[in-house]
Amino acid sequence: MIANHATEPGSAVASRAPAAAGGFYNDKVVRQFTVATILWGIVGMAVGVLIAAQLYWPQIGEGIPWLSYGRLRPLHTNAVIFAFGGSALFATSLHVVQRTCHVRLISDRLAAFVFWGWQVVIVAAAITLPLGITQSKEYAELEWPIDLLITAVWVAYAVLFFGTIARRRVKHIYVANWFYGSFIIAVALLHIVNNIAMPAGLWKSYPVYSGAVDAMVQWWYGHNAVGFFLTAGFLGMMYYYIPKQVERPVYSYRLSIVHFWALIAVYMWAGPHHLQYTALPDWAQSLGMVFSLILLAPSWGGAINGIMTLSGVWYKLRTDPILKFLIVAVSFYMIATFEGPMMSIKTVNSLSHYTDWTVGHVHAGALGWVAMISIGSLYALLPRMLGLKSMYSIRAIDLHFWIHTVGVVFYIVSMWIAGVMQGLMWRATNPDGTLTYSFVEALNATYPYYLGRLAGGLLVLGGMGVMAWNTWKTYAMAREPAEQPVLMPHPEEARA
Repeated sequence: MIANHATEPGSAVASRAPAAAGGFYNDKVVRQFTVATILWGIVGMAVGVLIAAQLYWPQIGEGIPWLSYGRLRPLHTNAVIFAFGGSALFATSLHVVQRTCHVRLISDRLAAFVFWGWQVVIVAAAITLPLGITQSKEYAELEWPIDLLITAVWVAYAVLFFGTIARRRVKHIYVANWFYGSFIIAVALLHIVNNIAMPAGLWKSYPVYSGAVDAMVQWWYGHNAVGFFLTAGFLGMMYYYIPKQVERPVYSYRLSIVHFWALIAVYMWAGPHHLQYTALPDWAQSLGMVFSLILLAPSWGGAINGIMTLSGVWYKLRTDPILKFLIVAVSFYMIATFEGPMMSIKTVNSLSHYTDWTVGHVHAGALGWVAMISIGSLYALLPRMLGLKSMYSIRAIDLHFWIHTVGVVFYIVSMWIAGVMQGLMWRATNPDGTLTYSFVEALNATYPYYLGRLAGGLLVLGGMGVMAWNTWKTYAMAREPAEQPVLMPHPEEARA
């Protein structure tokens, strides 16, 4: 069994691998993306707090176009998904692929281009979106010149990642790399197909699709941005950093492979569940619902695999706050992947859609799963990048965990209650068929819960501030980064 997955973190063979000199890993790009993740996380979440405040106090930013909710909301989503989440994916994937393949990245220049190119994309988004320059497509608002730059950076990233795997010193490709690889390929496909457009000037274009076809392509993209950008890549983190942190092999390697192929086969077809009761053909809506329900099985199977990796070492949760982040993240993943398929059922969707229930669901995944698995992974890898045994303050990590967790609970519970209430009020009718409540009455009933959402967001943002302070002190303690030698693989796992 061990011989089949010796590069698996925590495995017996991997622990016996000799620290023979084979050059040094390129950890500079990993450290750069780690710091960028924290900085962009603070920026993106701060914008989220601002627009949450605008929903409670609408006069904030009144009369200033670039501070309007309609312009700041896409800035927030792009910042937290692509700047914060994307930087975390770049950092961890480039860290993991080197360790599991026992080689340095194939090109330092290509790595530098990926980092700086991605930062230019983020800055361009931060400038154009508040100015109202947008394609008006969910998660794909950026105009065509920025889309072209994203394509160039993504191709470079793919060459860097897969080129490193091609040069690996082991036969085996560890499962985390399977998930990272699928995320890279799928996002490239999604980005290109959804952003085919006809330029009508430097900052204006028109999509080649129209009507229901445009909606179908957009939500094929939109849901799979969740499925591959915000799920598959972060499952790569789960499969590396949880075993690494507990110093044990993953609970079932066979289940991890079944999890991978089941997820890849099913996820692509779930997008139409965003378009229930629309002009989309009924069969396509039903197809999205059915595949969404099927997704529950591989999602929970993979999550259970991650959690059960702690079998026999559950006591570590009491003393290791990094492990708390990683395991609670997987718990939120289970919540979100149960809730999502349930909300895709047409009868449930008729209540939930267009309400704040959807907002709560999205943030259970974004703040609970994506943010927590990213934060835990960065806390695990950063000290190693700096030649240290741990972060500057373990207590600060524990404090961050509790602040973040309470903030997420405040946020999603507020939105769950508000959303269900909205749905019930909107569909309530009098005996004569007229609506029982006006829209304004529903809005007044929702109003207090927006304060709960704001409080949750402030707590999450405060936690990121704690992380930034802890990272700053850790860098100061390290004085200068320590180069890590490439570990040569054990003879049992070396390539023939």
